[in-house]
Amino acid sequence: MAATATTDESVVFDKKAWMGGVEPMNVSYGKLMMWFFLISDTFTFSALLVTYGLIRYSYPAYDPVIHGTPFHFSNIYWPVPDHVFNAFPFFHGTNLPLIFVGLMTFILIFSSVTMVLAVEAGHRRDRQDVEKYMLWTILGGLAFLSSQAWEWSHFIHGTEEGNTIRELVSGTWVERTIFGANLTENQYGPPAFADLFFFITGFHGTHVFSGVILNILIFYRTATGMYEQRGHYEMVEKVGLYWHFVDLVWVFVFTFFYLV
Repeated sequence: MAATATTDESVVFDKKAWMGGVEPMNVSYGKLMMWFFLISDTFTFSALLVTYGLIRYSYPAYDPVIHGTPFHFSNIYWPVPDHVFNAFPFFHGTNLPLIFVGLMTFILIFSSVTMVLAVEAGHRRDRQDVEKYMLWTILGGLAFLSSQAWEWSHFIHGTEEGNTIRELVSGTWVERTIFGANLTENQYGPPAFADLFFFITGFHGTHVFSGVILNILIFYRTATGMYEQRGHYEMVEKVGLYWHFVDLVWVFVFTFFYLV
């Protein structure tokens, strides 16, 4: 009889634990599903960056002794980021290597800080602070996207001098100047560099854009008092997880494209 009672109690316990109504590991289902999504997205970005690394190191690095000085672009070797990303808005002709992308990175990290403050305010159920910090986060995301759009535009249009190449056309060698980069040609080096740049930074930019849309939705619902009526601001925390993930991924994209 004692064994039967023990078995019945275990069945009751199993039903309470796994038949719904219980938060696994004390985490709500919404946050748990967000973590699952972020883990799957991590695999995608990892695969893209590993692909970039493999292609990157299949090309030789620029060697002043072999390729000569001053530096010039060539599809023989992989571009040097300092010479590709050295422009800054309203400073035409000034060599400022990686300064603009450094500013972009600062903007995105700052928006992650304001998101932390919004989540903390949500825990305190301070509606005004949630609205304030969510608004700052939205502005940071829009500033980053605007900066990325300018960087893309500069990358596509290229430098004024371009890059002159020799190619075989109908049995004759001819010279042609390439300006900027697209999916078939690249002034700065091998076409694969431009392809990977557009795809990976564009994929990340799509995530940032999606995050901004989500943040605007959360801001609107906070301003209309929806979360105040629910009695909690968990949605702010869920979207915050996504936003922090986007910021963290950018650190790796920044390292691979601009520092390596």
